[in-house]
Amino acid sequence: MYDFRTSPDAPKAILYDDLVSAATALVDGEPDVVANMANVAALLWQFLPDVNWTGFYRMVENELVLGPFVGKPACIRIPVGQGVCGTAARTGQTQLVEDVHAFPGHIACDGDTQSELVVPVSRDGAVIGVIDLDSPSPARFDEDDRTGIERLAEAIAGAI
Repeated sequence: MYDFRTSPDAPKAILYDDLVSAATALVDGEPDVVANMANVAALLWQFLPDVNWTGFYRMVENELVLGPFVGKPACIRIPVGQGVCGTAARTGQTQLVEDVHAFPGHIACDGDTQSELVVPVSRDGAVIGVIDLDSPSPARFDEDDRTGIERLAEAIAGAI
């Protein structure tokens, strides 16, 4: 049984240290990428307050395909370059969006989402997927979240 916890009052730096450590422990030695993504999506849901969707989109034949997640049912396929996830996949750069309604071409999978953080996951110089975090609060994510999830993506890239 896995029982990872962090203090709800911990500074974000500590929260992300704990999150990266827990995720690394979860994926260590497990060869099944779906199981690894599922556990990390659940861990993100557990660790991060004020989120309504945490999960992955996988790069499959030059489009993003829904991977394991926690939240409401989501868009299954996202063309590279479209929406927040597709933009992150095309550019290879994190997308921190304070107001999804102001993002050109935003794809609304959950009407409750107000802000979004999408971090590309790369292996051998190629984007293999993205970590997608949604919140019902505007401007929920900040630079600490960006840095923390980028660290997580780097830590688990070899296991997903």
